[in-house]
Amino acid sequence: MTHALLDELSWRGLIHDSTDPAELRDHLDSGGRRCYIGFDPTAPSLTIGNLLPITLLIRAARAGVGTVVLFGGGTGLIGDPSGKSVERSLLTTEDVRANVAHHREIMETIFTRALGPDQLPTFVDNANWLGGLGMIEFLRDVGKHFPVTEMIRRDSVRRRLDDPDVGLTYTEFSYSLLQAYDYRRLCEDHGVTLQMGASDQWGNIVAGIDHVRRVLRTQVHGLTCPLLLRSDGTKFGKSEKGAVWLTADRTSPYTLYQFLINLSDEDARRFALFFSLTERGPLERLLAEHGEAPGRRALQRHLAREITALVHGQPAVDAAEAASAALFSGDVRAIGADLLGDVFADVPTIIETVELLRKDGGWPVVDLLLATGLATSRRDAREHLGNKAVLVNGDRVDAEATVVEKDLLHGSVILVRRGKREWRVARFA
Repeated sequence: MTHALLDELSWRGLIHDSTDPAELRDHLDSGGRRCYIGFDPTAPSLTIGNLLPITLLIRAARAGVGTVVLFGGGTGLIGDPSGKSVERSLLTTEDVRANVAHHREIMETIFTRALGPDQLPTFVDNANWLGGLGMIEFLRDVGKHFPVTEMIRRDSVRRRLDDPDVGLTYTEFSYSLLQAYDYRRLCEDHGVTLQMGASDQWGNIVAGIDHVRRVLRTQVHGLTCPLLLRSDGTKFGKSEKGAVWLTADRTSPYTLYQFLINLSDEDARRFALFFSLTERGPLERLLAEHGEAPGRRALQRHLAREITALVHGQPAVDAAEAASAALFSGDVRAIGADLLGDVFADVPTIIETVELLRKDGGWPVVDLLLATGLATSRRDAREHLGNKAVLVNGDRVDAEATVVEKDLLHGSVILVRRGKREWRVARFA
């Protein structure tokens, strides 16, 4: 007998490390099992990197395994050193509490969309037990079970100790003990017998397994998935440059949609296996289609729709696709004010005074092209206009055209396109 969760994760390439595979299968096959994944609240939002463990829990729930989300309200005050080359900046208690609340709201929304309101995970915060754990109690009941010689052999510790310019503080060194104690409490209080996480957590997971075995005399298990890495090998972390966030205030639904639809062919296949909740049969057919005709970008479109809907809801997908269609066709008047800034966020922008549009006859488009850098001279501007290569707010214009105040989109913007792709934004105040 094989367990559906392990079969699913194996097919998708989502098993990096695990305790004995046969024992883990037998354990899950016996039924009534619960797993957990921990999330450290080091920022107010979550990134697409965090979406991977969230989807692991969704897959577990769909396979009949009970799920627990552990928020690091206690450990978040220290910060996990795993995978970090320098010590994290310490957060205040108030910041960590606020981040936990934000994370729970994000996750509840995603889990509800994927599983329904009746199959949400159990949400737990380790501040509930770590906050009241005294130093003497911690050293007697937890620390005595961790030989230092074993701890310093771990890669994450060894790398930091070998760097004389960075080193490792005792605060960071003790982190794995706290996470191990978390596993013990979740096993005692919630019947959890499987911890999952990303591959950089394997050392902490093994420490927890060993601690539970020593103290509770109970066999528990661990499993990790590969890290989600960029093409340059860096993580999609909260502190990394260019993070893709799961809240609209940091990464808009349109930006998330565009990030996914513009994935390379190789990344699209990896993202489909890692993130897509589409069942195996339909996804295999989509992957085959992608392999035969990658130019159609069917896989990227599927991912953009599915993941944006999971994170932000179907209306956000509809709005993103409508904006994309308007941008492609040039009918930019159809893009709403709220979305306009997101669509043109990376387009070169100039700021001008509205008085330019109020003068007699308005502002010549020739001058507008010069101001936005779409023309190098008045002669160059007239040549583009004469070739019918210029659109203002989606309308093709000629060399005699001007723009006036009533042409402003949403009262403040003029959009200029030269050729098929060269856009500029002119904002007026």
